[in-house]
Amino acid sequence: MEEEHIENRPEELDLTYNGSKEVAKSGILGFFIGLAIIVPGVSGSAVAIIFKLYEKLLYAVSNIFKRLKVCILFLLPILIGAVLGFVLGFFGVKELLNILPFATPALFAGLMLGAYPAVTAEINNEKPTPFRIVLFVLGLLIPIAFSAISIFLTESSGTLENLPWYQYILFLVLGYLMALTQLIPGLSATALLMMFGYFSPIMESVSLTYWGENPMVFLVYAMLAIGFLLGLFTMSKAITWLIAKFRVPTFFTISGLSLGSFLCMFFNPEIMETYKEMDFSNVLSAVDLGLGIALFILGLIGAYLLVRYESKHQKKA
Repeated sequence: MEEEHIENRPEELDLTYNGSKEVAKSGILGFFIGLAIIVPGVSGSAVAIIFKLYEKLLYAVSNIFKRLKVCILFLLPILIGAVLGFVLGFFGVKELLNILPFATPALFAGLMLGAYPAVTAEINNEKPTPFRIVLFVLGLLIPIAFSAISIFLTESSGTLENLPWYQYILFLVLGYLMALTQLIPGLSATALLMMFGYFSPIMESVSLTYWGENPMVFLVYAMLAIGFLLGLFTMSKAITWLIAKFRVPTFFTISGLSLGSFLCMFFNPEIMETYKEMDFSNVLSAVDLGLGIALFILGLIGAYLLVRYESKHQKKA
């Protein structure tokens, strides 16, 4: 097995913000992290790579108890953005998906593809050995496999009512896996929940009426949250170690995962239902398709120009 090491990096990264622009970039990153919980295929960690914040994000999460004040100050704009992204995703983007079920994900897909050069920047000058190609292909196939299982092997939705005690352990594990989807580009929390049949039940449970009739659902939320926090802390340490010890192979894998994530924007349970319901004799379906193609192109060009601008700006700095 090929092993590649890099020079030792400083143990402590500088997490201080130099101006409001860097704070805003962290807020945007958090926004996409929150959005990724709701919208299939969206990857907050891919945005972190674009903004050159990926390693800092991993470091801040894994060292939050070691450097509490510094890490919290760094993570605060990301947390605020994540809350805004989740709320907008829950109430806004989900509504847009109902109105424009193809055009909305097409826009996000264009943004992801346009930003892809930022993800592959770490491996542009590296030799694609057979081992690295295998890692890339494995990374590519993992999100596709997630989506395929969600589409073809999930027979019905789960329930959050009258659960046996051991079912709550499953939600602890699900929370842990959801954290992994937020740290590794290409994995989708939405696809994961769909795979287990719990995406719709959890979304539908968020209402005062449901809470009044089924108060035990708060224990489900609590187990998901505990698992999520445990996953963030432990897996961020693991990924930080992998990047430090095997940087190039790790980024070949991440590049595959990110490309797989883009493909899954057009291959996930929700979009497959959209394909089935498309009727081009219907004006709305035709508008949705045409607008989707236009938004995909605009998103691709816009994201690519942003990556070019960021790359030039960082070289000057």
